[in-house]
This record gives sequence, structure tokens and C-alpha cells, in this order.
Amino acid sequence: MKISPEMVSEEALYLGTAESEHTEMYLKAIWFIREMGKEIKVSSIAKLLNVKQPSVVQMLHKLNDSNLVSYEKGNLVQLTQKGEKIGKQMIRNTRLLEVMMNDALKIEIDEEMVCGIEHHMKTKFTDALCILLKHPRFCPHAHPIPYGRCCRTIKEEEKEYSIK
Repeated sequence: MKISPEMVSEEALYLGTAESEHTEMYLKAIWFIREMGKEIKVSSIAKLLNVKQPSVVQMLHKLNDSNLVSYEKGNLVQLTQKGEKIGKQMIRNTRLLEVMMNDALKIEIDEEMVCGIEHHMKTKFTDALCILLKHPRFCPHAHPIPYGRCCRTIKEEEKEYSIK
């Protein structure tokens, strides 16, 4: 097959996503630590991400400047509303991909692959995947999958059922 100039111009290559992926990993880690009921400290983030504490401090200052976290030296880290949304979306993406691999594709969960894909999923894709998988509530590791826009009806039904 001969490749024409028109074919080349149709395909877009995305550069510069490494920084946003790095940011998303930190927000995901913070979200996860909080979900586990632990205090969000520099040391706990460093341990989870397998990085040095000074690197965490440097990133927390960047996240603070971007209004994604609230952080002052010596204090616990807190997600802002904007950071909360991104962290939750990353967790949701991860867990839905794990369900897809485990339950739908019947393949071993490849965390490296999941991590590579999760950053590139738009909400439209995530919601479509959730619908396709019939709105799973837990990932194969038994962690809850955060609700998405596509789950509103299910969430309302569960709330109604638990009240009765």
C-alpha cells in the first residue's frame, strides 16, 4: 500500500502528554490513599509511587500552584475540587480497564498496559466502557469503581433500594 501525503496529514501525533500523565498519577495516588482511609502525607505518596520524598514535595508545589491540591510544607495534602475530579477519573479508568481485561477479555490484568491507557481515555469512552461492562461496582481487586455520569440511574436505584 502506498502512503499518500493526505493519509499522513489525517493522523495526529500527540506530544507533551508526559507532564499531564505525571500529574494524573499523583492525583490518582492521593485519591487512592484517601480512599484507603489513610492520611495523605509526602511519605505515603512517595512510597506508593516509588519516588523520593523531595520529588513528591516538588510535585505537590506544582499541583498546589495549579489549584489541584492544597499543600503547605508540614501539612497533610488535600485534593481541591478540580484535583478530586481528575483523581477520581483516573481511578475509574483504571478499574474499568481492569474489569475489561479480567472479565470481558479473560486475560491477565497488565497494570503497565492499564497505566498506559488510562491517561488517554475521554469521559465518553469511559462511560461507553462502563455501559458495555454493565456498570460494574468493583474491580477485580475488590476496590469500588466510582460512579460516572452513565451510572446516575443505577446510583439512584441503589439509593432507593437501601432506603427501603
